[in-house]
Amino acid sequence: QVQFVASGGGLVQAGGSRRLSCRDHRSITSTFNANTMGWYRQVPGKERELVASIGSGQAVNYDDSVKGRFTVSRDNARKTVYLQMNSLKPEDTAVYVCNVVPPNTNRWGQGTQVTVSG
Repeated sequence: QVQFVASGGGLVQAGGSRRLSCRDHRSITSTFNANTMGWYRQVPGKERELVASIGSGQAVNYDDSVKGRFTVSRDNARKTVYLQMNSLKPEDTAVYVCNVVPPNTNRWGQGTQVTVSG
């Protein structure tokens, strides 16, 4: 199965910003539009955690650890979800992946690495 393909990661200094993108290469547009999409992150040795989500009606939710710093958005025509990350902290260092909410275990992609240097 073609997974969600995330991009935009890299090395950034603490306090900096990064914008991540994740495109759904498999679903038809109407299916993507109906899905709640989420950004998850994973650090080695820890559980994968949901940090932000956006519903089909644009309702958004954030984990307390990123609230006020991260903004999730979506472009349904492009079947793409974005994560604007500002005021980055070293503890934001992780692999960021997107998936539907709740996640489809068959569709985890490789994600994109974000490393925040302090």
